[in-house]
Parts: sequence; structure tokens; C-alpha cells
Amino acid sequence: MAKIGIIGAGSWGIALTVLLHNNGHQVTVWSALENEITMLQTEREHKDKLPGVKLAEDIIFTTDLEKAMADKDILVLAVPSPFTRSTAHSMKPFVKDGQIIVNVAKGIEESTLFTLSQVIEEEIPNADVTVLSGPSHAEEVGRGIPTTIVVGAKTQKTAEYVQNIFMSDVFRVYISPDVLGIELGAALKNVVALAAGMADGLGYGDNTKAALITRGMTEIARLGVTMGGKFETFCGLSGIGDLIVTCASMHSRNRRAGILIGQGKTMEEAMEEVKMVVEGVYSAKAAMGLAKKYNVELPIIEQVNEILFHHKAADEAVRDLMIRDKKIEHQDLPWN
Repeated sequence: MAKIGIIGAGSWGIALTVLLHNNGHQVTVWSALENEITMLQTEREHKDKLPGVKLAEDIIFTTDLEKAMADKDILVLAVPSPFTRSTAHSMKPFVKDGQIIVNVAKGIEESTLFTLSQVIEEEIPNADVTVLSGPSHAEEVGRGIPTTIVVGAKTQKTAEYVQNIFMSDVFRVYISPDVLGIELGAALKNVVALAAGMADGLGYGDNTKAALITRGMTEIARLGVTMGGKFETFCGLSGIGDLIVTCASMHSRNRRAGILIGQGKTMEEAMEEVKMVVEGVYSAKAAMGLAKKYNVELPIIEQVNEILFHHKAADEAVRDLMIRDKKIEHQDLPWN
């Protein structure tokens, strides 16, 4: 049995709380919101974010960050990406040397263009930071629906330790050394999922969505490999796997927000209606910053930015994508 602190009591944090408790671990959950902790303590259920998923009586809920972190084998950082840096900064005084921190949020920091593990490492340099990612909606993990993910870590020893903690008969865990590739796939797929949702909102069909998924993955891999990620990672769980589930499922807040934008709502109106942090909105500008920095072409992600931040009509963006200059699909394939 391991002692685990879950830092963040949103839907993903609570789903992982259920998983880890069912695996036999001792779990303490922290939130900065006193009313959220009171609800979890009294109702033993997150009625807003994960209704119907019951929480065992021996799970501890607290607003005391030091208590949530003290003497823990693993800390799971499960706050939305815009709050990763501020939360890590608050955690720093209570982190022991070599503390394993598993980041489960997905995003890129707009101001620095850092991945979230890089943000955490800058704030808490004495921690052993790992990432957990893959096609894994909280709504399904909380209900014990079979799910497969990947853990990225700097050393195989740490990766295997985290793998053993999370692995169960309904949660299969692979490991990888490509932390950068995992995080880039996780963050950028949210931007493509916004595009897929916009296509749904416009009333387009399966052909359009298949094109967005396929060419969107090409853009993600093109940037990721240029930055030093491994091509194999983008063909795996945190790449094409996460992209498919996020573009196809109504559990996806990014797809839901995209649908509303495709139907004519503004970005702000869509985010308000979804009532959750839409990570793709925060990653979209950062993705274009990375594209400029590494001189990589990202036409789909560029059009998403135009729609989100420059009031371009979604149907006009689709037309501009369709009439781009003619291309070869794979430049490296030779003609006979």
C-alpha cells in the first residue's frame, strides 16, 4: 500500500482517487475550495464534476496543502493547466528531495511555451516529475471502464514504480522515456479537438472529422518531432489514441466547446456553457508560439487560433483549409 496525495479535486483528480483507492492505496485529496471539500466530505461524491461516482469513507479530503502532501509516496498533480505553476509554487515548501510527482493535466504554458512538467520542474527542482496521459475520460475511469494509458518518466525505475501503483484489471499502464512527446501529444490534441467540434457544430460529417483527425495528427507529430519528441509516441496512446477519443466523445469538453463555436457562439460563451476549463483554448496560442519558434507549419491549429482570437467564421476557416496550395501527402515517399 502506498500513501498518495491527490492535488486537485476536479473530475480527473476524483476519478484517479477512486482508481487508486480501489488499488488498495491510502488516498488524501486536496482542493483550495472549501465548499468543494465540504461537499466531498459530506456527500462522498462530487456532484458537480463526477456525479454518481461514490467515494469511500476512508478517503481523506482537506484544504490543508501540507497535510495532503506530508509523508506521501506519490503526489498526483491534477489541477487544470492554467493553475499548474501557481499550485506547484505553493507545493514547493512541502516537497521532499526526490518526491515523485505525477502530472495528469494537459497543456502548454502560453507565456513560456513550457510543457507542464517543465513548469513543475522549474518551480520544484528537487522533485522527480513524471506524466500520465492517454485516452482516458474521467467519467469512464471513475466508473471502472477499461482504459489504457502511458506513464512517461526520466528513469525506467520511476516509470515502473508509478506503473505498479496505477495498474489494475481496468486500468492498463504502459511506460515510456519520451516525456516531451507524451506531453506535446496530450496538449495539442485538445486544439485539434476544438476543430473537430467546430466541424460538428457546422453540421459536417464523418469525412470531415476523419480528415481533421488524420491531418491534425500530422501537424502534432511534425511539431513534436522537430522539438525532440519521438515519432512512435505520436502513433501511440498519448498521440493518435488520445486524439481519437477527444475528437469523438461528448465527454470531451474541448469537442463540446468546439460544437458551440461552430454553432455561432463566441469562445467566451462556449467556455461559460461547458462550465469546465477548456484546455485547448489555453494551448492554442502556445501551439502557434511553438510553430513560430521551430518554423513548423500548423494550418489546422492556425485556423483554430483565427476563430478563437480573431473572430473568423468557422465555415470560412474550413474553406481556407480546403483551398490551400496542392500538396503531396508524404514528402518522404519516392516516386518510381
